[in-house]
Amino acid sequence: MKFRIRCVGKVLLVVVAIGVLGWVVMSLWNWVIPALFVGARTIDFAHALGLLVLSRILFGGFRGHGGWRERRHWRKWQAMTPEEREHFQTAWRSDRARREGE
Repeated sequence: MKFRIRCVGKVLLVVVAIGVLGWVVMSLWNWVIPALFVGARTIDFAHALGLLVLSRILFGGFRGHGGWRERRHWRKWQAMTPEEREHFQTAWRSDRARREGE
């Protein structure tokens, strides 16, 4: 029973977040764009959601960069000995210099 309640709560949270983000995009668009560009029209909620999806596709996402991957790499770095860190940095620098030279 707790699993179902948690799932319903998460779904509800996602729906509310999408609604709020759509409203924010619509409000910002209608506030800024018509004032900046002559002939630009205001948009409704459906167009704001479409714009939100389009920006997600073009620019990558709503999450921050890295996420769990970044933490995993940090834990690996912390687990390395100073010699392993130095070897990693040397290899990374040489690979980077090789790529920049191409």
